[in-house]
Formats: sequence, C-alpha cells, structure tokens
Amino acid sequence: MKKLFYSSFAYMVIGVLSGLFYREYTKGKDFSGVTQLSVVHTHLLTLGFIVLLIVLILEKLFTLSKSRLFNWFFWTYNAGLMLTAAIMVVHGMLQVNGTTEVSAAIPGIAGLGHILLSVAMVLLFLALRTRLFAPAVQTPTVKHDDGTPVALAG
Repeated sequence: MKKLFYSSFAYMVIGVLSGLFYREYTKGKDFSGVTQLSVVHTHLLTLGFIVLLIVLILEKLFTLSKSRLFNWFFWTYNAGLMLTAAIMVVHGMLQVNGTTEVSAAIPGIAGLGHILLSVAMVLLFLALRTRLFAPAVQTPTVKHDDGTPVALAG
C-alpha cells in the first residue's frame, strides 16, 4: 500500500514540476506554438497521481496486492507511464527548438509506452477480478459449552 501512496505522491510532484518546466522553457525560448510539453503535466497528474490514488482505494477495499498479478501491473504501469512521459518531453523540447521532422523512433517509443500502459490496465483488471471473486474465508466460531459464542480478542 505504501508504494502506491508514495508513487502517487511522486507523480503529483513530477506532474506539477513538468507544468512549471513547460511554462518556463517555452517562455525562455520565446515559443508560443503547439508542443507536446503542454500535455505532459496532465498525463502525469491524471495517469500517475489520480489513477494510482484510485488503485490505492481499490487496494484498501480489496487487498489487490494479494493477487500475484498486482506487482506485474504496478511495475508495467510505471514503466509505461515513465516511458510515455519521457518521450513526450523529448518530442516537446524538439518542437520548441524548431525541429519539424523527427525520427520514427519518437512515435515508436511513445507507442511502446502506450502498449505497456494498456497491458498494465489489463493486468489490473485481472488482479481485481481475482480479488473480487475470491472465495470468502470463513472464520471459525468458538463456542462455550452452553453454545454461546466466545468473544475472541483482537
């Protein structure tokens, strides 16, 4: 649960800082056009901060981390988001610096990041399914000799 909390917080900080970077970098370069930098902060805040907060709530409700798929989701999702955001920053900086033609590697890497995000979402739903439909664990009831239940501590 802690890794969800801290990673969500980290994405919030990085998302806010990327918005600051966008504003200051474009102002410093006297750039006023359209650039990928303008949407990096929204991607990080939405896909990082908000989505991981929602997953944190799901973890609290359903203990998703007990599913063997949860760690696969977590690391695949973070890799996909970081790859996507990093390539958006690179592409945005190239746009601000006046580059009009970019290598095919830029959209290819961005596509790979989006594929990782998609795979991670499928893993999340599979982990959620295993926890939602897991058989309920029955707690044995201990009874006194007269048949009344014993209150167990703690």
